[in-house]
Amino acid sequence: MDNETKTPKPPMGSPMLLLVSIFIVATCGLIYELVAGTAASYLLGDSVTQFSTIIGVYLFSMGIGSYVSKFFSKNLLAWFVQIEILVGLVGGFSSLVLFALFAQVDYFQLVLYVLVSLTGILVGLEIPLLMRILEGRYEFKDLVSKVFTFDYIGALLASIIFPIWLVPKLGLMRTSFFFGMLNIGVAYWVCYKFKNEIAWAKSLFSLATMSFIGLIIAFINANNLVNWTESTLFQEKIIYTKSTPYQRIVLTANNNQYKLYLNGNLQFNSADEYRYHEALVHPAMQQASSKKQVLVLGGGDGLAVRELLKYPDIDSITLVDLDQGMTELFSHNSMLKSLNNGSLTHPKVTVKNMDAFLWLKANNKLYDVIIVDFPDPSNFSVGKLYSNVFYSYLINALQNYGVCVVQSTSPYVARKSFWCINHTMQSVGFKTLPYHNYVPSFGEWGYILALKNKTFKAPQNFDSSFKFITKNVFEQMLVFPKDMDSVYTEVNKLNNQVLVHYFDEDWKHYQQ
Repeated sequence: MDNETKTPKPPMGSPMLLLVSIFIVATCGLIYELVAGTAASYLLGDSVTQFSTIIGVYLFSMGIGSYVSKFFSKNLLAWFVQIEILVGLVGGFSSLVLFALFAQVDYFQLVLYVLVSLTGILVGLEIPLLMRILEGRYEFKDLVSKVFTFDYIGALLASIIFPIWLVPKLGLMRTSFFFGMLNIGVAYWVCYKFKNEIAWAKSLFSLATMSFIGLIIAFINANNLVNWTESTLFQEKIIYTKSTPYQRIVLTANNNQYKLYLNGNLQFNSADEYRYHEALVHPAMQQASSKKQVLVLGGGDGLAVRELLKYPDIDSITLVDLDQGMTELFSHNSMLKSLNNGSLTHPKVTVKNMDAFLWLKANNKLYDVIIVDFPDPSNFSVGKLYSNVFYSYLINALQNYGVCVVQSTSPYVARKSFWCINHTMQSVGFKTLPYHNYVPSFGEWGYILALKNKTFKAPQNFDSSFKFITKNVFEQMLVFPKDMDSVYTEVNKLNNQVLVHYFDEDWKHYQQ
């Protein structure tokens, strides 16, 4: 074998550098996978489906990369440096590409999976090449042990820091840019340390330098890039954005109207949100025999609490919302505080940032009224909050003659979903009264009023200070036309989450 076909062996003392490189590239590889899954969940919804398919495609592509690695027989260090530069560029700019193209192309999912596949193939090449480069410096058993130890430790680190620190502090775009720089940093350092063993070392060094500079520029200008990509998604002017461990919060303004979007989905429009919140809160309060202790699950915007505070006989309101970023925004932002009348900082209100399912499971206090204002059941993590297990916790948290109400998506667009919620609540012993309401920003919207150990009383006159709801209006809400009337559904159980499937089918059918 001539000198060109031999694999250059790193000098003594340098193998540890390559082992550290394994740790870095493993961390970067998993971060790109998590970025793609999170971006897809933000843009396409249904986080379980998106993460499941992306993980599958990514691992399959890594397998392809590992297989292809056997065809690299010369200049392995040079190939490794080139692959690191490519991984850094493809993975580093992946978030920008996904957000920029989402609103521009009709075949976004094809772009998503092509990008995931390309990243997976490149990442799949890295470890086999490094193992072959390190071959001869360690016994085979030690080599495999060390390589996979560093690989798995890097993966663990990525999985921990991604939700806890990277997404809340850097955001998706800066995260991908940063780890792209780490990949290219590995290429740069390896190229420098082994310059005498690497073909085209000067050219690769220059390419790594230019790529690194490009990612630094993108990282510095990430806010402008995020604003530009999000401006293609929203017609209104964006006035506030924040990534939390749980969701992307975007607030827009147009003609003195404010709209809140969570992961791209409209949550309220300040022009007509009062229609939704008056219909959510006041029928339940009218049915309540006592109103002293009130629990609100979800509703981190404080708008439902604003309506509740119109009742002076309330002693305390406990609000449980998972996302501290959401409740802090609506507690401290002056414009949003004017919208909810500063409800979240009212002395009667206690805010708890916890998972409502786990909180309610552990709760031992009884409430007179419970307002449930969760997002729609578009994925399994939210779907559990509409399950029979959750509703069994809910009914146990009510006083004997307590009342609760649940926002229940659109009975027109998501007919099966709406009635599935109703049937699931009935399955645990609730007496239910479904009703619906027209909200211009959303169309027909549905609610389930539920009682424990009492019967419904006829609608009475509502306070004249309310902007929308009256006795006559509420009586009309109780009437369901034929295209929204009850249909058979299964009960939504925690182990089958049939509601999420109904919701997905309902909305897909409507969007076609």
